[in-house]
Amino acid sequence: MNRTLLKTLAATAGLALALAGCGGDDKPAASAGGKTVVKMALWNYASTPEFKALIDGYEAENTSVDIQPVDILADDYSDKLTTMLAGGDSTDILTMKNVTDYARYANRGQLLPLTDEAGKLDKAKYSGLTDFDLKGEYFALPYRQDFWLLYYNKTMLKAAGVDPSKLTWADYSAAAKKLTKGSGGSKVYGTYHHTWRSVVQAIAAAQTGGDLLSGDYGFLKDQYNVAVDLQKADASMPWATASSQKISYRTMFSTSKTAMMPMGTWYIAGLLQDKKDGKPTPDWGIAPLPQVDQSGKVTTFGSPTAFAVNKKSKNADAAKQFVSWASGPKGAAAISKIGVVPSYSDDAILSSYFALAGMPQDEPAKKAFKPDTVKLEMPVSENSSDIDAILTEEHELVMVGEKSVDQGIAEMGKRVKSEVG
Repeated sequence: MNRTLLKTLAATAGLALALAGCGGDDKPAASAGGKTVVKMALWNYASTPEFKALIDGYEAENTSVDIQPVDILADDYSDKLTTMLAGGDSTDILTMKNVTDYARYANRGQLLPLTDEAGKLDKAKYSGLTDFDLKGEYFALPYRQDFWLLYYNKTMLKAAGVDPSKLTWADYSAAAKKLTKGSGGSKVYGTYHHTWRSVVQAIAAAQTGGDLLSGDYGFLKDQYNVAVDLQKADASMPWATASSQKISYRTMFSTSKTAMMPMGTWYIAGLLQDKKDGKPTPDWGIAPLPQVDQSGKVTTFGSPTAFAVNKKSKNADAAKQFVSWASGPKGAAAISKIGVVPSYSDDAILSSYFALAGMPQDEPAKKAFKPDTVKLEMPVSENSSDIDAILTEEHELVMVGEKSVDQGIAEMGKRVKSEVG
């Protein structure tokens, strides 16, 4: 059975499950207590505390509303949400995991306009809001703004004499090889690169000025060489292993199976929650993402996460009210208290964020939170989704060794130009 057929069957199964939980009538849903039911599509509810923080905070102020999660596995989220919408699902609030998905759904006319709501916002205090501007129209409002940095195990790096504060990619590679220890079940990798193409491609685009929509991908070569070389040196887990075994980056880092890990700021909330819950956690720190050179400037990439309202929502007004609340000061206060970086920010929000118990307070951490430039993970255009699919497919082939770096990069350009134009 080929990969396309498997993907289709999985998406169809996800649609059936989602629709079964959403109801099929055209009347606004109401709970047993007479509250207005608003269903919200999201991922990994149990391990993503921001969703509970927002839902609980909103319901505390709006006692006549019952926000009900439609929980989907994170790795399946985009495919299943796409299938749900294509099938006419009426889940009210849709979490936009990335701007690429947002552009796809908005351009297909599957989201309600939120332009009026966006016009009421103090744009000077929002990060990532303009990324949802589609020719002057808004169809989602961001509630968080993540960017990538470097997580590291303080104990391991200190023992190896590695300073994480000013690493170039060459320094990072050397450190990963030095930090790798053991074998078999006791293996500790120097670093862990998750399976997403962004771990290579978005970093390269941000730090070289490359354009992921251009069809010219020579700027990816150095970053791919870093990733492939670390695999060959056994200093990072093979991509094929991470993919086939569905390795969780959270588990890799929290169980000290890796000394370093490039990842987004969203993971901070999980680490703080684990510590609060008494779960085993390493003595962790954060530092700026490694850079191409030692110019002193820190460039990284990131992406806002937003809420949109389904065009087929049965409770659109109630859904819009939640989206406006979640993206504003009250929503920002709710998630900053658990270590999530909000889209809206002011001095009070930042102070409460760094006052969290367990939050690193050293210089590398402070520098990591003040990057000079944060580039959008994937530029928004009508072609973003199609190009994303091509780049993902070719990324996988390079990382499993079916194509060389040069072959993969050449094929990316050839396919984007011929299939997308």
